[in-house]
Amino acid sequence: MTDTTATTAVPDRAEILRRAREVAPVLRNNAPWGDENRRLSKETVSVLADAGLLRTRIPRRLGGYEVDMRTQAELLVELARADGAASWTAGVWSISAWVAALFPDEVQDRVLASPDALVSGIISPTATAVPVDGGILVNGSWKFNSGVQHSTWDTNAAVLLTPDAAPRPIMTLIPVSDLEVVDDWHTVGLRGSGSVTTVARDVFVPAERYIPMEPVMIGGGGAGSNAGSEIYRAPIMPTACATVSATALGLAIAAKDAFFERLPDRRITYTDYTDQREAPLTHLQVAEAAVKIDEAEFHCYRLADLVDAKNAAAEPWTLEERALARLETGAVCARVKEAVDILATASGASSVYLDVPIQRIERDVRTLHLHAVMHPNTNLELYGRLLCGQAPNTQYL
Repeated sequence: MTDTTATTAVPDRAEILRRAREVAPVLRNNAPWGDENRRLSKETVSVLADAGLLRTRIPRRLGGYEVDMRTQAELLVELARADGAASWTAGVWSISAWVAALFPDEVQDRVLASPDALVSGIISPTATAVPVDGGILVNGSWKFNSGVQHSTWDTNAAVLLTPDAAPRPIMTLIPVSDLEVVDDWHTVGLRGSGSVTTVARDVFVPAERYIPMEPVMIGGGGAGSNAGSEIYRAPIMPTACATVSATALGLAIAAKDAFFERLPDRRITYTDYTDQREAPLTHLQVAEAAVKIDEAEFHCYRLADLVDAKNAAAEPWTLEERALARLETGAVCARVKEAVDILATASGASSVYLDVPIQRIERDVRTLHLHAVMHPNTNLELYGRLLCGQAPNTQYL
């Protein structure tokens, strides 16, 4: 068994955020390349790895940091201020590494042999598996597989079909080399995330590399040596919601940064305002956007702090708390989109040029806003159902 705990220095939150701000210029410079080429640049991935920013949710015994959810969220906010696609992909890698840490030690030791190992994944069970000697055969495909072109492993959901039992969802760990990677990520936003489709065709997965989905959804702790680790106690949905909410918040702050960077040199065309900063309309716009960003920050960090508090107390999550996690994510996305829409509108026609960052930020936010787990309308309805005494209409809680 690999054990690097004694020799791995675990940075505190301030150090992790300092590293994020240090690599931000590289991410910002490479963001247009990622947008054009529909994946992160090798340099972006390299600087994130070299700074240790891809180790945050990997077990300490394997050279990772096991940071709390608030630290992870603040890190992703900083990364999104530089490049939303880099933040999103780093978040997906962190969730997928977290899932890998729920497998037995011998599997973790192989999959996470390097503390900079990259694991992608999808929790929608859009593939099927059937038992064979020593394991299962998996067939199917998974869309929106962010960052898989840079990854070595994929942790994906499938439905296990057996003749003597009801179908049940499972999580698998599959080498990316065993999958077909389809270059189909032709989208308007988050283009740099490279969220392509992966396909399994009669892929053999040994018994130790698949686990039931139920414990992953319910939470309660990691496997093997990680069984007592706090960060692996939460269900996957609150963990994932807190992660992706942070990228959305960071994009809103990025939009504000981008707007104010251009503001001193702008006038309002076809008016007498030679300085946009003098216009009352601008004052109203930036103030309203700032309030909405503050509201998004409240919901984002309240969710992260809830995950940490529940993990520390080792308490099971109530149904309402699980729905609240979805609600918080929807609230973040709603406020972020509103804020970015205001700032983009106030940026004028010159902002449509590809070398003006706010147009990319706006496209990234629009794409996030449509994500099935993040969409405000879906999450509001879900939480409202519980408030009205109705059963939830989803298992993704």
